[in-house]
Amino acid sequence: MFISSQNSPVAFKGFTLVMPAVAVGNVGQLAVDLIISTLNLSRVGYLHTDCLIPMAGNNPYSSCKEDAEGLHCPAEVFTAAERKLAVLQIRVPIIQKKSKKFCQMLVSWIKSSGFSRTVVLSSSHAYQRDDQQLHGTPLRYLATPSLLKVSVDTLKELGWREMEQVPAFPGLKDADAEPRLYIPGGGITKGLYSDSCLAEDLPLAVLLLFCSEGDNIPDAFALVNHLNDWLHLLDTPGSECKWKIPTSWSLLFGSGVPPALF
Repeated sequence: MFISSQNSPVAFKGFTLVMPAVAVGNVGQLAVDLIISTLNLSRVGYLHTDCLIPMAGNNPYSSCKEDAEGLHCPAEVFTAAERKLAVLQIRVPIIQKKSKKFCQMLVSWIKSSGFSRTVVLSSSHAYQRDDQQLHGTPLRYLATPSLLKVSVDTLKELGWREMEQVPAFPGLKDADAEPRLYIPGGGITKGLYSDSCLAEDLPLAVLLLFCSEGDNIPDAFALVNHLNDWLHLLDTPGSECKWKIPTSWSLLFGSGVPPALF
C-alpha cells in the first residue's frame, strides 16, 4: 500500500515509473540511486508492506548535515513532476515465500496509480548464460505487448537485444521441449514480467545486465546509461552523462581499516 508523505494525495497519472528488482549485484538498486541523486528527486511517500525485511536508516542522498537525519524506510517513492517521472527504490530483500504477494501488490499499485509505463532495472548471473548470450553486449530487454504497441519503433532504433529464451534442458535436443524465459539471480524480475504484467496487459519493460557479484558500480553506470539512451533523463549530446554518486556509496564496502590496528 502506498502512503503519501505529503498533506495532499500524490498524482501519478501519466508518469513513467522506474524501479529496481533486488537481483544479483544489486545493479538495479545502484542504478536507481544514481537517478535519484543526479536528478535530485523529491520523496513523496513509501510502500507499506509485510513482504519486505524491516529496515530504517538516515538519508542516503544527504548533501549536508542538516538533511542527513531524516528517517528512511525499505521502499520509497521519489518524483520529478516536471519530467513526469516516478522512481521506486527498494533497499532490502523480499521475505522468502512472499515474492508473489509482493508482485501482486506492485501490479495493483501500478494499475491504480495510472502510470503510463513501468521500467524494471535488473540483473542476472553472467555465469549461467546460454551459448547464444555469450556474444556481444551483456545488456538485454523485455517488453510486454502493450508497451511494444507504443515503443516498438523506438526500441528498434536503439538496436537493443531482446532477452533470449533458452532450452529447458541445455545440451539435450528435444523437439517437443519449448524454450523458456530464464533469469537466474533476477529476483522477482520474471514473476513481475511474466506472471503479473503479461496477464494484466500492463505496459512494462525490463532492462537487465548479465553480471557477477563484486564491485558492481561499473555495472550500475552501464545499466543507467542504457536506460538514458531511451528515456533521455540526462541530455548530454556528444559527451558522457554526468551521474552524481550519492554520499551513501562511500560505505558500500564498509568503513576503512582502523589505523589503531597497526
